[in-house]
Amino acid sequence: MNSSLILTLLLGYFLVLIIISYVTGKNDSNVDFFKAGKQSPWYLVAFGMIGASLSGVTFISVPGWVDGSQFSYFQVVLGYMVGYVVVAFVLLPVYYKLNLTSIYEYLFQRFGVVSHKTGAFFFFISRVLGAAFRLYLVAIVLQQFVFSEWNIPFEITVIISILLIWIYTFKGGIKTIVWTDTLQTLFMITAVVLSIYFITDSLGWSFSEFLVSDELKSYSTIFNMDSILDKNHFLKSFFGGLFITICMTGLDQDMMQKNLTCKSLKDAQKNMLSFSIVLTFVTYLFLLLGALLFIYAKQNNITIPLLDGKPKTDLLFPEIALNSGLGITLGITFILGLIAAAYSSADSALTSLTTSFCVDILDMKDKSEQQQKSIRKKTHIGMSILLVVVIIAFKYILNSNVINSLLTVAGYTYGPLLGLFAFGIFTNYKIKDRYVWMVALASVTIVFMLGSIPANYLGGYVIGYELLPLNGLFTFLGLILIRRK
Repeated sequence: MNSSLILTLLLGYFLVLIIISYVTGKNDSNVDFFKAGKQSPWYLVAFGMIGASLSGVTFISVPGWVDGSQFSYFQVVLGYMVGYVVVAFVLLPVYYKLNLTSIYEYLFQRFGVVSHKTGAFFFFISRVLGAAFRLYLVAIVLQQFVFSEWNIPFEITVIISILLIWIYTFKGGIKTIVWTDTLQTLFMITAVVLSIYFITDSLGWSFSEFLVSDELKSYSTIFNMDSILDKNHFLKSFFGGLFITICMTGLDQDMMQKNLTCKSLKDAQKNMLSFSIVLTFVTYLFLLLGALLFIYAKQNNITIPLLDGKPKTDLLFPEIALNSGLGITLGITFILGLIAAAYSSADSALTSLTTSFCVDILDMKDKSEQQQKSIRKKTHIGMSILLVVVIIAFKYILNSNVINSLLTVAGYTYGPLLGLFAFGIFTNYKIKDRYVWMVALASVTIVFMLGSIPANYLGGYVIGYELLPLNGLFTFLGLILIRRK
């Protein structure tokens, strides 16, 4: 597919988002930027959150993971569903009762200023790394298939990507994103459905024939019940998915900020439950797409693309969509879906980082409206620059499949949040607030050491997603040690 056409699609897409931003960001107030005036329709939020949750990681990395792990990722997704129920009926009532702008304000009200700052800090690290993982994916695809033809460095590709996001979010914030995410989710789901159609058609199958084919059966094993020692055993994956959802959705300002724009708690709960059902179905479609990609690649002798001399399964989908002769319609569909997937999560991440830094770190609520607006705009620029730096760093340090890296990092960074919120909600204890950061740091250190133990030292047991609940447990136990009488 011609790189000039891809660039035209990219610019046209962002022109639409900028128009939406102009319409929704006319007010340019902090209330609209942070909370969208609490007037967002729940069904709009639910649909838009699908794209934000899936992101470029799901769009590219989940299909690329199928060859190595089959459909075992769906075990994690089943855990996600239960996690969303916990978020809807345990966490959302707390946030709405306290009328929070940043969910980490709860930690201030419950424990004190150090707990508040500690929670905000771990969210900040988690979201910077998570957003950078997602944008790194789209940047390497744009680099590989567009900008490298014109000898534009990867660093410039990253800067352009972040600049485009900043342009359409700097005024409207979350109010703009509720609407742009809806459009981006629509593009993303359309892209995966059309991609499945075009590839099955080229293989001479109908969709129903593909579902019963022997080729699919060789990829579609979901449940791993063989040995609890395996990283992808069902119990480890299911409970890992449950805690990943509680942390990466329920304890994450990015995801919760959208929910808090709904008119009422009841609307927010309807949003969360309906969103979880649709998300599960769409994720399964991505796994089917992954199997199709590897089947098609084998039948047409397509090799896994290389990145810096190493095979990169994350690039198989773009390679087939853009360079395998399946037609320009599939190429256009892929590019629009990729852009939508990547930016639907990255734009809200940038906004939530700005929100949390302003409210939790800078504590700007006591300043005048004009001062708050100035701080917000400067912070928005600062967060954009930070994301550029981290994404560029990933090019030189990231070796594994991106979704695997993302879930591994979540085990380290979200654990202290899990422990803090669980202790606050399920106990009545007060704590010695000044020691909280030590407890959180100690917990992360212990979990990192556990995760670094070679499997042969543990009798073949491979530590996986259970790092996250273990991290939360260690934080919880540490908080018991510093509780006040």
